[in-house]
Amino acid sequence: MLEKERGRILSMEKSFSESYKQAGVDVTAGYKSVELMKKSVRETYTKGVISDLGGFGGLFSIDVKQMEEPILVSGTDGVGTKLKLAFLMNKHDTIGQDCVAMCVNDIVCCGAKPLFFLDYMSLWKNIPEMVATIVSGVANGCKMAGCALVGGETAEMPGLYSENEYDLAGFSVGIVDKKKMINPENIEVGDIVIGLASSGVHSNGFSLVRKVFNVNEQNLKEYKEELGTTLEEALLTPTKIYVKPVLSLLEQVKVKGISHITGGGFFENMPRMLNEKVALSINKDAYELPAIFKLIQKEGNIPLRDMYNTFNMGIGMAIIVPKAEQETALQILKEAGETAYVIGEVTEGNKEININL
Repeated sequence: MLEKERGRILSMEKSFSESYKQAGVDVTAGYKSVELMKKSVRETYTKGVISDLGGFGGLFSIDVKQMEEPILVSGTDGVGTKLKLAFLMNKHDTIGQDCVAMCVNDIVCCGAKPLFFLDYMSLWKNIPEMVATIVSGVANGCKMAGCALVGGETAEMPGLYSENEYDLAGFSVGIVDKKKMINPENIEVGDIVIGLASSGVHSNGFSLVRKVFNVNEQNLKEYKEELGTTLEEALLTPTKIYVKPVLSLLEQVKVKGISHITGGGFFENMPRMLNEKVALSINKDAYELPAIFKLIQKEGNIPLRDMYNTFNMGIGMAIIVPKAEQETALQILKEAGETAYVIGEVTEGNKEININL
């Protein structure tokens, strides 16, 4: 093994192009990035992983012996303009979790367990230490979701990005037995809606957030009395990952619908879990609206409906269960460390979302 590793390093040293470096791309920086990220990536490996970093593809063995009809579920997303705040504050250790969360939280809405994740990072210049820090956040998110980080890509693109800027996106695959998939047709009038508390703005609506606060390095560092923290800390709080609590709930309660509240807020995301015969009546007063959303609305003079049509408003995930299983569901979620509220009920309609605004 030692000789193999030594041979690989020698091969890396020979793979160098002075001409390419003068054009702005240093391939050796990519090799160093991989070396620096290896430990955090390997910490995510589950028993299905059968490949290591450096190959042309991530290999994963799926155990489907206990499933009658296994269905693969995939999801892809990015961090969005929240990255602009990371650039300003030179803080890159948490946005990887945002990237993972945006994918795996979608996958679990089908009732699927995420298996593995891959990331894609394109940047103005490969700074190995920064890349490794970003990937450590990705790895941390994968561990929270119980999935393996089996690969990724880092692309150095001088001339495409401004100095110190990059983009980060990801892709995940999960699995569910077809008979256990979430089926909207099971939702009935009288079922209740449970909301899981968000950790903040998550990773959506940041084009509006940036406009409202006219964000810059100075005002992001300002302490906000109403938040009890700086604007930077409030806005860069990473997206919460709900995978493990929701999978636990699925094992014990008949879950009829799950919605990940992302861009588009309540009005865009909640209808996606409904059938065409039902609607939702949401009580916004069922929980305390987090201070960050009150501040955004006040500073931007934003109509309340627009707030609920843009942000998660303190609810990162909505779950529909039978009313008879309400208390059981709340207890399971509490034991899993979640703050959960009954925020509404299923009514007759055609996918409408009615909120007492």
